[in-house]
Amino acid sequence: MKILRPATVHGQKVFIETYGCQMNVNDSEVVVSILKNEGYSHTDEISEADIVLINTCSIRDNAEQRIWGRLRDIRQYKKNKASLIVGVIGCMAERLKEELIEKEKLVDIIAGPDSYRELPVLIRTANEGGKAVNVELSKEETYAEISPVRLGKDGITAFVSIMRGCNNMCSYCVVPYTRGRERSRNYNTIISEIEELVARGYKEVTLLGQNVNSYNFTDDNGTVTDFPTLLRMAAEVSSALRIRFSTSHPKDLSDQVLYAIRDYPNICKSIHLPAQSGSNSVLKQMNRKYTREWYLDRISAIKRIVPECAISTDLIAGFCTETEEDHKDTLSLMEQVGYAFSFMFKYSERPGTQAARTMKDDVPDDVKTRRLTEIINLQNRLSLMSNRKDIGKTFEVLVEGRSKRSLEDMSGRNSQNKMVVFPAGGEKPGDYVMVEITDCTSATLLGRRVR
Repeated sequence: MKILRPATVHGQKVFIETYGCQMNVNDSEVVVSILKNEGYSHTDEISEADIVLINTCSIRDNAEQRIWGRLRDIRQYKKNKASLIVGVIGCMAERLKEELIEKEKLVDIIAGPDSYRELPVLIRTANEGGKAVNVELSKEETYAEISPVRLGKDGITAFVSIMRGCNNMCSYCVVPYTRGRERSRNYNTIISEIEELVARGYKEVTLLGQNVNSYNFTDDNGTVTDFPTLLRMAAEVSSALRIRFSTSHPKDLSDQVLYAIRDYPNICKSIHLPAQSGSNSVLKQMNRKYTREWYLDRISAIKRIVPECAISTDLIAGFCTETEEDHKDTLSLMEQVGYAFSFMFKYSERPGTQAARTMKDDVPDDVKTRRLTEIINLQNRLSLMSNRKDIGKTFEVLVEGRSKRSLEDMSGRNSQNKMVVFPAGGEKPGDYVMVEITDCTSATLLGRRVR
């Protein structure tokens, strides 16, 4: 890809606002790194900015509506500073392209997820009064050698992207259209990034991909590195560094991944395994490429190989053709697995997807809402049951900071990704402490430090 050099930058400040998934958070850090290398500076204050970038999400309609609303809010800054450059980047930029410029006259830059290296050139075009658009998808781009500028304030946890794009083509999902085909990043650059984070004092990294289980990198010698191998390599960087990963596709979750989790104490005992539905007929409509029986086999393998592992999931209520019987299948799957927590949504038709093109969104909204409410209520009960099983156990907790509810308490997460709150006793963010669980809510474990 040919990269044009931008004009000299005279201290322009960039403000970036991120919506959506962890991958978008990591992308924003890549963007800031690219722009800093070209002479721009980053600011946390939108009022100071010369350039405002909104990193967007298209996974559901309400995510896009939030961004339309935010763009309307930004008009006031444009009125106060006529030279302000406003850019929309990420998945919504890829999906809507020029419509963003036509509908929102204040938008000067549109950049898709694979065109961030071109942002300096796009900014130059906007500075010269033009409208700049680059939404070309790439089959190679992984931003492998770029060291992200960590925007999080804690200096404890970080995201490391190991791959981009997706090949699964789930019928409801826009990701293959907004992020392109799947490609894996060179494992050497991943390990180097993790080593750099350890040297800077970070205590936890999350390996990111749309489907981390399908990570597969072939080097120049023809040697293949798969995800279980990468996971072990990451864990061996430092025994004091926690390793998490997200997200796993059920069709690709191998026993080898589970053995890696079992064998390394610093690989967290937590797996996010999106089910989406408990009904085989709905799973087929979704093009998920597995059955309920296959999914439950993977759950059985997790519980057999890593019995202390916490399992979480994603669930969609009211997908096309979903009947009451299908909905009951989802509820029964939840009961059978006993999820520690879930991300739960009503089905939102996304333009351009297979479902939007070929299926009727035939479940009434009030039915979707009622089904979602039943799913949420059940998950609250399951979360409480899961947490009650932890009472009396002692966990190593990575301290993140003060509790949001009381400055007299500290909070952090255990290996199972459960939030733990305990009375403060001189701990600071980044410390590992042993906490005995004495009580719980459906969302939080409560305990006392064990010295």
